[in-house]
Amino acid sequence: MCARPADRARWLEEALGRPRPRAPGASCPPTAADAAASTTCYHGHSRPRPAGDPPPVIRPLLLVATALSVLSPSLAAQRVLLRPAAVYDGEARHEGWAVLLDGARIVAAGPASTLDARGARTIALDGLTLLPGLIEGHSHLLLHPYDEVAWNDQVLSESWGERVARGVVHARNTVMAGITTVRDLGSEGAGYMDVGLRDAIAKGVVPGPRMLVAGPAIVATGSYGPKGAPEWHLPKGAEEADGVDGLIRVARDQIGRGVDVVKVYADYRWGPNGQARPTFTEEELRRLVEVVASSGRSVVAHAATAEGMRRAASAGVGTIEHGDEGTAEIFALMRDRNVGYCPTIAAGDAISQYGGWRKGAEPEPARIRRKRESVALAYASGVAICFGGDVGVYAHGDNVRELELMVEYGMTPAAAVRAATAGNARMFGLEDRGRVAEGLLADLIAVEGDPTADVGALRRVRWVMKGGEVLRAP
Repeated sequence: MCARPADRARWLEEALGRPRPRAPGASCPPTAADAAASTTCYHGHSRPRPAGDPPPVIRPLLLVATALSVLSPSLAAQRVLLRPAAVYDGEARHEGWAVLLDGARIVAAGPASTLDARGARTIALDGLTLLPGLIEGHSHLLLHPYDEVAWNDQVLSESWGERVARGVVHARNTVMAGITTVRDLGSEGAGYMDVGLRDAIAKGVVPGPRMLVAGPAIVATGSYGPKGAPEWHLPKGAEEADGVDGLIRVARDQIGRGVDVVKVYADYRWGPNGQARPTFTEEELRRLVEVVASSGRSVVAHAATAEGMRRAASAGVGTIEHGDEGTAEIFALMRDRNVGYCPTIAAGDAISQYGGWRKGAEPEPARIRRKRESVALAYASGVAICFGGDVGVYAHGDNVRELELMVEYGMTPAAAVRAATAGNARMFGLEDRGRVAEGLLADLIAVEGDPTADVGALRRVRWVMKGGEVLRAP
């Protein structure tokens, strides 16, 4: 057969430097278009050039483009119709819905009979509920469970290379569990390795969720670990800063190095006998928030004490993490100032079990009882609740543990799923995800069961898509 411009197989061979051999003296048979122009056959034989055949000068470019399209068909946007048993759109569950995609975006969602899916490839998700990819609000991909290696030893004894290697594994485990976005709140002594991991995932070097990272985080001098004998100066798990000028300088430097959010420790365990006490003044925190906001970012505050929470909320941070000693008054202040609350229930639950508590067989320790009380007050106040478990204290990929505890502590399954999707997207300013709606990212998962009735269904992830690319399938 004579070579033609539309013959992709031949074009690919030539692009790869492997032209087809031809018999000596063979010529290209004429076609109806041969009268249009003259050129040389791709095998070196004289023949007329069909109209529309590219000039020789641009053929190499077209050969490369065609080769790429043959080798990587996913590079070209394609319409895909997803046909699950039901769709949870971030607010409610709808049976009989389908979702139409064009490349990395959702173009329509609704009753299957109403969608114009002509020319679309169909992916059947029989028996599954389709929903937005979950958004984890508090993770540490560069940490691993404390019952494997203590936090101090991870910071002091594990090289950054080892910690990044672990982070790559953690990122994959996370996205395969249906978490397509994480807010990673501190590298814990690994500098800006979280920035590099975020960028490697975004470039497709390694699989993982989309990441919002905080870099080293900010602590008051002398308040954070690791700690040893007073004569030794040990590397710290966060960056120290003091006073308004110091906080502003460090925040600007961290922003310049690529962080997405700035995390500050509004209190920590630096009081007598290691008690948690506030570290920064309200004025210091307010000025920090002002400068960070001018960059288009928000401040996240670690705060366990009521006073640390009050200062952080009054200063205008975006969310408060932990809040173990939160009161009704503090949660009302947070609600009124539009400050989200990330209770991280699962971290305390895990640490208590690492310490010997046999959950279900022994009475709850004081730490767990206090947490139940503060979370109940938060629920009653109407403050916006963030889904974020402080993953890294326990295993990455086990993120749903936090949602199960949120339900155990009194939240409905439907509210918990909403917090993990549309709620966190709204809280973090991520308007392009968290719902199944026209124009949003095709970050989607499918699970067995109805998570709005049984949040444990989120453990039964069978299918994962991020940006229109299927990462996991049945």
